[in-house]
Amino acid sequence: MKINRTGSVSWKGGIKDGKGAITTESGALTAYPYGFASRFEGQKGSNPEELIAAAHAGCFTMALALILGEAKLTAEQMDTSAVVTLEQVTDGYAITAVHLTLKAKIPGVDQETFEKLAAAAKAGCPVSKLLNTKITLDATLTA
Repeated sequence: MKINRTGSVSWKGGIKDGKGAITTESGALTAYPYGFASRFEGQKGSNPEELIAAAHAGCFTMALALILGEAKLTAEQMDTSAVVTLEQVTDGYAITAVHLTLKAKIPGVDQETFEKLAAAAKAGCPVSKLLNTKITLDATLTA
């Protein structure tokens, strides 16, 4: 099975004064603004790194739901965030790390099993496989 998903941008101007707009196939983002200021200076608007973070958190959490199901477990609640680190390196900028933070309520699972299943989801989710960077995970099981 092969699935294609699309996203697009339009851009006008130079790197610092230019303005861009991001659109996703689903319509979740439609001409949503992004640019140098929203990427590097903390201004309002989106940026590629936050989109990667959201995609990674979503992919990891779905992968864990699959793995939990295979282990005959079901999460009552899973909340995942991802922090994507963009750093200046010798030849420009690079995404150097992604840190996932998961808080989950999963009846019937012990800490050791939970950590193994979460690690398997981190390693196995398609977005983790795509990113050529250090990916870390803090997984907390709540009562």
